[in-house]
Amino acid sequence: MTLLILKTIIAAIVISFCSWLSGKRPDLAGFIAALPIATLIVLVFSYIEYKNAQITIAFAKSIFVGVPVSLLFFVPFLLAEKLNISFWQSYSAGIGFLVIGFFLHKAILTLI
Repeated sequence: MTLLILKTIIAAIVISFCSWLSGKRPDLAGFIAALPIATLIVLVFSYIEYKNAQITIAFAKSIFVGVPVSLLFFVPFLLAEKLNISFWQSYSAGIGFLVIGFFLHKAILTLI
């Protein structure tokens, strides 16, 4: 239970900091949010919790494939001005692209 609380606090601090920083320096906040900070933290926590290198390596491979696939979420935002769509339309379409991305992720993982 203590590990769960520690993980929750660390995640909350990273998210809160980036959210706060986005109002002052959106360029820096975006760069920090794009860093694999969560991945660094979660891989260590996973290994500490399960002490199984094979599971952690499979987890890392899934993250490696998932990162570029998850960028599909941002495609509607990149096209929002050209397509004249609102934030909520972009957000909803991004979620839809993530659903498609999940199945793409599963398919790619079966190949590697």
